[in-house]
Amino acid sequence: MDTTAFAGRRLHFIAIGGAGMSALALVAHALGAEVTGSDRAESSYLPKLRQAGIEPVIGHRPDGAPPGAEVVRATAVPDDNPELAAARAAGARVLHRADLLAEVVALGRSIAVSGTHGKTTTAAMITHALVAAGRDPAYLIGGKLRSGDANAAWGEGGWVVVEADESDRSFLKLSPEVAVVTNAELDHHATYRSRSELEAAMSQFAASAPTRIVWERLRLELPADGQTVSFGLDAGDLAAEDLELLAFGSRFRVEGVELELPVPGAHNALNALAALAACREAGLGLAEAAAAIATFAGTGRRFEPRGRTAAGAEIYDDYAHHPTEVRATLEAARSLDARRVVACFQPHLFSRTRHLAREFGAALVLADLVVVLEIYPSRERAEDYPGVSGRLVAAAAADAAGGRPVYWAPRLEDAEALLRRELRAGDALLTLGAGNVDQLADGLAAESTS
Repeated sequence: MDTTAFAGRRLHFIAIGGAGMSALALVAHALGAEVTGSDRAESSYLPKLRQAGIEPVIGHRPDGAPPGAEVVRATAVPDDNPELAAARAAGARVLHRADLLAEVVALGRSIAVSGTHGKTTTAAMITHALVAAGRDPAYLIGGKLRSGDANAAWGEGGWVVVEADESDRSFLKLSPEVAVVTNAELDHHATYRSRSELEAAMSQFAASAPTRIVWERLRLELPADGQTVSFGLDAGDLAAEDLELLAFGSRFRVEGVELELPVPGAHNALNALAALAACREAGLGLAEAAAAIATFAGTGRRFEPRGRTAAGAEIYDDYAHHPTEVRATLEAARSLDARRVVACFQPHLFSRTRHLAREFGAALVLADLVVVLEIYPSRERAEDYPGVSGRLVAAAAADAAGGRPVYWAPRLEDAEALLRRELRAGDALLTLGAGNVDQLADGLAAESTS
């Protein structure tokens, strides 16, 4: 692969602490670029950047970007960010992170994974299998591989595995060799007005690749040329036969090959099927890929064990931030045979909460006890969504709970105090959401070691 375009290049990342931006920064650095960056606060991805020799600056200021550097921004970075505004005023080249990701994808043979749910886990499974098979892939994904505690690396094996983000349509800038679409469900209401609009974008993304791997229930509009491979639990070119859900995983056969998957839930069996199909396109035999995926330890914040409370309750953390994801995670938790399943949910984005509050409530009552936090706003402002708060989700859950306890605890400290009182040995606590609710999991787990 010709990587000379990155050698000596200066790149400054605004919001470098995010999953996607930190992955790009790590890979750009590995390819020879001089990388700097900033973020408004610490994140779990910054230590890995520091280990690589990249020292992020906390806080944004007009002189943050070095002279002569290209500035890389994420969609969530507002136009009035002082570093971004100063770079534009100085005539610096400004790139969206998807533009840089497209450059990386073009360096090798590429597998790009998109979908409303499961793209991080599926991309991680593909990466894990290729690494285990000695194929030394490059990868940039939206969560840390637990086996390597990293979300990105540059391998020399020729394949590049990336997570393709549909949330802002930026995945349409990619032209992969293999496009994987795990599913399509309306999630980003500020980007797509309808599911049909989302499916049209998914179709455009998949059609850009000569090989498409698509969940068999999707009806995307794809060209007749090229190859389309379908997968599903009950049907498709790759299907799970005799699926058995286990306490911490599942067991099934694919074309006569047995796979025992060590991550729970039927949704992860689907992810594994998509990963197997992609690995086969990358040259792995089905048996070899299945054996590798059977050792997959999962990714950060995807049903991730986080210890136990002082009272003996087990804690798991999950990034679930859509009703379908919440439901799938709680269904998987039901296989744990816990005394009680306790869900602590932090809604993410005012726009999503406004549209899906009742669906969140209906999903959450799969738990025996529900705690709802205030909305994590991310890039949105409360004043733009009057009357929208996490209380809408709590009220919807209470309506659907049939007498099961539902608590509205707006602040993390409120929820921590409540859960400290409520949790008992044998309980399983699930902290759920795409914001900072994982800090609550860490705080409660720290109790048990203090």
